[in-house]
Amino acid sequence: MNETRTMTRQHPSSASHPIGAAVCAVVLTMGSLATGYLLLLAYAAEPAGPWDSESVAHSNFATGLALALAAVIALLTWVFVKAEWLRRWWFTLPALLALAAVLRLTLLAPEL
Repeated sequence: MNETRTMTRQHPSSASHPIGAAVCAVVLTMGSLATGYLLLLAYAAEPAGPWDSESVAHSNFATGLALALAAVIALLTWVFVKAEWLRRWWFTLPALLALAAVLRLTLLAPEL
């Protein structure tokens, strides 16, 4: 009787759900690629001169969107790790992307 309770309380590991883990990994990878592309666009945008406030606005918009997407990816990662489909190291990717976005919005922001 006691062994039955112990066995039912164990959580499933990612090895028992390889398809779920693969789907989660693909979702997070696609979201991270989209975020990385937005950050690439934001870092590539430099104003042509003091009159080019439009490129600064576009860079800030892309960076803000990338930061929001990194937050969504972090929340999805938390859900997937909590369900034990993925491991904790998946948190590093949205954290690095969010750090790059915050740096672009603050220290590395394009100036006119």
